[in-house]
Amino acid sequence: MAVYTDITELELGALLKEYDVGDLLSYKGIAEGSENSNYMLHTSKAAFILTLYERRVERSDLPFFLGLMEHLAQNGVNCPLPVHRRDGVVVSEIAERPAALITFLEGMWLRKPAPRHCREVGKAMAGMHLAGQGFELTRPNALTVGDWRPLWEKAKPRADEVEPGLMSEVEADLAALTEGWPQDLPTGIIHADLFPDNVFFLGDEVSGIIDFYFACNDLLAYDIATCLNAWCFEADGSYNLTKGTALLEGYQSVRPLEQAEIAALPLLARGSALRFMLTRLYDWLTIPDGALVNKRDPMEYVRRLRFHRQISSPSEYGIGIK
Repeated sequence: MAVYTDITELELGALLKEYDVGDLLSYKGIAEGSENSNYMLHTSKAAFILTLYERRVERSDLPFFLGLMEHLAQNGVNCPLPVHRRDGVVVSEIAERPAALITFLEGMWLRKPAPRHCREVGKAMAGMHLAGQGFELTRPNALTVGDWRPLWEKAKPRADEVEPGLMSEVEADLAALTEGWPQDLPTGIIHADLFPDNVFFLGDEVSGIIDFYFACNDLLAYDIATCLNAWCFEADGSYNLTKGTALLEGYQSVRPLEQAEIAALPLLARGSALRFMLTRLYDWLTIPDGALVNKRDPMEYVRRLRFHRQISSPSEYGIGIK
């Protein structure tokens, strides 16, 4: 979540008249995240999140994202719901941006998740993968292996400003991943951005999953690889095997992985690390000063890339292979 576009109380009041949500009591921007503009709203009836879609979100994708949230909620996944306007529409416009009003989800995201939390995340992700099977709409992943090269070309000329030698390092990764990317693994709806700040907890239980604006159809195991990167590395860059084992065991307690998925984890984790490094690198170099946004350090994911290159067996992530 983030704030790129400012809105006024007058604009917001006019927008809320289109909904049966009561009168506006207060609102404030949410600075965390890096993709859309988000505001926390309190009305006389409830609390909501207002999202203004920016940057990488296409308006044509909104029926997929918002419809998916409704589908998952109907199939047992705790996630926010888009609020329908009085005329039944879920996509509005404010400050010349498409926008949606979303129900507020109770809980908090964990700054320092423990292995027990990683296990619960694995279970929740597997449940989400199963619940998404009946969703009729489809959306290709706009940031998968074939899309990394165009993104890289935008940042490549300045890559060595971040670290000398990064340009040649990334070129080698792109070549290896493009050559070896798996094609025949199980696919379905994935979240594609299941970082700790997108999973809410109440105590040790997952209370909900949020921010589905990268969700798409892709390899299910790629979602797991993204979670290994997001949940199982420590601040010093080391991989926490206990957390990885817990996450993978939690996932497999709900949806057992095929052996081909397990075998592909090192390559998928390397690819996921590259994908997030590239978007962070691009943002690091291009986000204007003054935006209420937390820019994320691309070097965090460069270090993950280097780790994954050295992996010789999926067992090093905490899972066995037969």
